[in-house]
Amino acid sequence: MKTYSLFFLLLSALCHAGQAQPPKIESSILSANKTFMQAFSQGATDMGKLYATDAQIFPPNGATISGNTSIGPFWKGAFDMGIKKATLETVQTEKAGDQIIETGNYTLAGADGKTMDNGKYMVVWKSENGQWKLYRDIWNSSLPAK
Repeated sequence: MKTYSLFFLLLSALCHAGQAQPPKIESSILSANKTFMQAFSQGATDMGKLYATDAQIFPPNGATISGNTSIGPFWKGAFDMGIKKATLETVQTEKAGDQIIETGNYTLAGADGKTMDNGKYMVVWKSENGQWKLYRDIWNSSLPAK
């Protein structure tokens, strides 16, 4: 219970703290997400290069995966298991020091175009070698539990 309270307190502070995002930041994240969606739909090979070297992902019902060289194979595995398209919709971006926090919605579809999953995500982005890279990436389904 304490974890949820702390999470909602932090999320509330982030949502109410700050100003509207400068267009350059927003467009950088939208562009990076477009690259992610294209790379995924083209076989999800080399997805790790979109993540910071010390990135972590927090997939639902699974262990944390650390490092872009381990994250790449995770996405390739998802593609090989039948997810052929990932659609990302940015809802909000907030500058937080030298990082950006993005919240949004996702949809995952199979080869037939049918939705396999949809939900929400939060990404912390950081600049690495002059490019915005995914640094912390967590998502969870909005579908009812089975």
